[in-house]
Amino acid sequence: MIELTQDILWARRLKIRHLETFLVLTEAPTLTAAAALMNMSQSAMSHWLKDIEDLIGAPLFVRGRTLELTLAGEVMRRHASRILGDVRRTHIDLGAIMAGSVGHLRVGTVHSGLAALLPAAIVAFQRDRPGVAIRVSEAPFRQLLDALHERDLDLIIVPIDSRAYGAGLAHETLLEDSMEVVVGPGHPLAGDAPLSWDDIIAFPWIVPPAGTLMRQRLDTARLAAGSGQAFAPRIESGSIQTVQSVLRRTDYVSVLAGLVARPLHELGLLRILPMTRPEVFGQIGVIWQEADTYPLVEQFREVLRGEALRLATAKGGEMPRRATV
Repeated sequence: MIELTQDILWARRLKIRHLETFLVLTEAPTLTAAAALMNMSQSAMSHWLKDIEDLIGAPLFVRGRTLELTLAGEVMRRHASRILGDVRRTHIDLGAIMAGSVGHLRVGTVHSGLAALLPAAIVAFQRDRPGVAIRVSEAPFRQLLDALHERDLDLIIVPIDSRAYGAGLAHETLLEDSMEVVVGPGHPLAGDAPLSWDDIIAFPWIVPPAGTLMRQRLDTARLAAGSGQAFAPRIESGSIQTVQSVLRRTDYVSVLAGLVARPLHELGLLRILPMTRPEVFGQIGVIWQEADTYPLVEQFREVLRGEALRLATAKGGEMPRRATV
């Protein structure tokens, strides 16, 4: 049964404008700066802030040289972001229906795109649901999580690490991925002979950005191999297009997730080097809001499971033991 808000008077008087103004205040250092962002006077901004604090019955900011959120303000910020995200999602869904669609799904993934999994899942999903519009956003993990919390995304497909266990989140492991060493088709090492890290380490490298999971895996593998040769990272980039372009024109070496590297290898755009010591990248999975009841989210997760199984079977590997949290 739906619970009414008759006994929550402040919620019944709260306006979207209150939430928008409050969130602008959380991102601006001062009332003056927030007022400028909202194209209003400082006195008008002060009025909106006083109004929402009177409605809530608690101060949301500590006034000083800069604005700092109180504990009540932190709670309000989290829920205001979710509420406005739900309003945006409703607007998008209604717009999709009026445009002839039967739904809208917003999917996020890391910049690598997880090329072998996500496109295949989208094609399979829309085969049975041609009226569902899908928007794909690519961004670093941290930005994807923020968008998920703010309801700008319905689910994200990423390498699973400790961030997947955050409050209010649920996740499911889909498959294990590898880290592949890649070169251009004309590279002198582009053959079938097994190679060690000593064979490749002295070449110039295009490496993932510092702080990314792939860079951590690369550094760990390089150090674990115990190679005595110097490592020469010449370019730092997380762009798949940049990696492809550089490798096809030079003798540089790089690394990519297996889900990204294998389709490029099969197309002849890059070559995966046969390493004597295969390296593990980690678990790939999907994260969503634990309280989300949007039917398309569960339906898309089911399709992802099927495509992950197909990929694991085609590779001859094993699916990880499924973990849903």
